[in-house]
Amino acid sequence: MGYINNMVNKSHNWYQEFETLIENHNREIFVFIWRMLPTTEEAEDCLQDTFLKAYKAYPRLNNHDNLRAWLYKIASNTANTRLKKISLEQKRTIDEIDLFTTNEKSTHQNVENSLLMEEVKIAINLLPQKQRSALILKNFQHFNYPEIALILNISEESARANVYQAMKKLRNQFRNRTPENV
Repeated sequence: MGYINNMVNKSHNWYQEFETLIENHNREIFVFIWRMLPTTEEAEDCLQDTFLKAYKAYPRLNNHDNLRAWLYKIASNTANTRLKKISLEQKRTIDEIDLFTTNEKSTHQNVENSLLMEEVKIAINLLPQKQRSALILKNFQHFNYPEIALILNISEESARANVYQAMKKLRNQFRNRTPENV
């Protein structure tokens, strides 16, 4: 009887640990996926798939050192798989992008800035998969290069190179762009 109670307690403990892990990282994982995928609906579906995969794998996980990076790795792989299945032509509507506050800028400036930001988002979505993922992890999710390397299963040097190449492509594309000449 003691063995069964011990197994039930272990099972209950890992479930509680997993639930806490998801509660702690749910929002940031969703934002990461949302930035990777073209629609909010796709991001929501991908988030569910990510957590389902994590749930199934969690009891077998031996190393609990960096569970946040482990979740991001699953999210990145799941989002990349989903991206292969959907068209990159789909775009988010401008209303979904809440980047600017209207009380600080005129309506005209907000529209110009929103259009430029939409172009930047499209340009990011058109980057090669590793560059896009590395750029989002570095500049939007604020991961360091060792963490990016772990999440994307690449070397730290490759993580740096992917971020550098992505930024270089974006700079070249938007070199002479300002909101005034959109």
